[in-house]
Amino acid sequence: MMKKTITLLLSCLLISACSQESQTPTLLEVDTLIVNGLVYSGDIADPQTLAVGITDDTIVFVGDTTSQAVIAQQTIDADGMMVLPGFIDPHTHSAGDLKSTDRNANLNYLTQGVTTVFNGNDGGGSADIAAQFGLMEKQGIGTNVALFVGHGDIREQVMGRDNRDPTPEEMESMKALVDSAMDEGALGLSTGLFYVPDTYSTTAEVVELAKVAAAKGGIYESHIRDESNYNIGVKAAIAELLQIGREAKIPVHIAHIKALGVDVWGQSADIIKMVEEAQQNGQAVTADQYPWRASGTGLHKATVPSWALAGSEAEIQARFKNPELMPEIRAAMTENIRRRGGPDSLLIVTALDEALLGKTIADLSKQWSLDPVDTVLKVLALGVNNGGARVASFNMSPDDIANFMVQPWVMTSSDGTNGHPRKYASFPTKYRHYVLEKSLMDVPTFVHRSSAQVAETFGIKNRGYIKPGYFADISIIDSEQFKPAATFREWNQLTPGVIHQWVNGVQVINNGEYTGALPGRGLRKGL
Repeated sequence: MMKKTITLLLSCLLISACSQESQTPTLLEVDTLIVNGLVYSGDIADPQTLAVGITDDTIVFVGDTTSQAVIAQQTIDADGMMVLPGFIDPHTHSAGDLKSTDRNANLNYLTQGVTTVFNGNDGGGSADIAAQFGLMEKQGIGTNVALFVGHGDIREQVMGRDNRDPTPEEMESMKALVDSAMDEGALGLSTGLFYVPDTYSTTAEVVELAKVAAAKGGIYESHIRDESNYNIGVKAAIAELLQIGREAKIPVHIAHIKALGVDVWGQSADIIKMVEEAQQNGQAVTADQYPWRASGTGLHKATVPSWALAGSEAEIQARFKNPELMPEIRAAMTENIRRRGGPDSLLIVTALDEALLGKTIADLSKQWSLDPVDTVLKVLALGVNNGGARVASFNMSPDDIANFMVQPWVMTSSDGTNGHPRKYASFPTKYRHYVLEKSLMDVPTFVHRSSAQVAETFGIKNRGYIKPGYFADISIIDSEQFKPAATFREWNQLTPGVIHQWVNGVQVINNGEYTGALPGRGLRKGL
């Protein structure tokens, strides 16, 4: 009896010991542990105070360290700050910076909380996707980058800037370029149907090219043919985009959605209805939007009719001196300046002649004693296709901006270009002005539409969320400091407020200072 009792007691002690051992948390070792921060995971849920662990390039832990023992080589105290997934900007023009050797850190985006940028938008992306990725990764880049193949680039390669339809042979050449670009990792096909030479294409041409991208799982992204009433009108341009999506059987995305110019103010309601009806009929339709009343474009694109911009610089300048063509050109320019809000609304933000910077067409018209059209022509005489002048054009209604922004299918973007503060301050502007001040959405929704929603829409794998197994693209932001510093007078001022930041697990910002690291990667479609 005594022997049986002792055996039973030993068994109980062993079971108890095993039970206690199973309750002891397994020790997790990480490179970096972020503690005490308010973590926004990327989904539309309330934030939580959690710890986040990073090992190599991956998030390996998100949770409570009281139930999981964690030791770290580096611990970051994020008390009182927001811990966010790195923002993903689906529309930038930062390829030139990323390919350079002095601006490739992409600091103007990192300091906005952006860790991934898209390029090749508006139809301008090179078809040589592999070469672009190779160059940027060899030199090093501060952010990740994904690329579109641009309709304008392939059309110009095959057809020049001619205002005509492609021959069957030219069409096959363009389709082959799209196919090759998709194989090299392009997200999809981008068009800029308002711009030369894309604008010379028919809907049928675009459909055929979009079918090639669709066959490889791509998306169709477009600066639509008209955002105002320049040619077919903004609603007809949206209808064209939806038609392309249906006929090519491809998801469609509206670049920088807007109703541009006084003649189409208020049409946001009709556009939203068109998109929602298409979605109800099974189409995948999304859009992005930058949070500014002013658009940004070349002065020639804003004012000169597209037919007059065909061909070379010499051919364009010759038209401006042709007495037979100028009455028609002048009439169109007069109308284009009016629809943009008048000469007071066209602010020159970049120019070959720096004396023009910061002046409106109205200012120069008064200074030179010329009418607005002759003033524009005098500026364009310095150059058209060589970047003679860019303008910020104040042409959007606050009501339309708000109507688009609250739609669940509209995500955050910058369309960042030199001369416009959107390149340096779009994300803090939306956060400060539209989220905190106007309360158009709560913070979790803003974070979701600036990160996870973009990743899911464009098939960017394992990014956009703070979850175990996802790449460690993370920003720690002081919400009080995170506000735009850039203005239209000083457009290139870095945003304060990003205190710490990681791209692929490598710290790029430490205590508000850039570390010099270049850990960005080319994000190839499907990988």
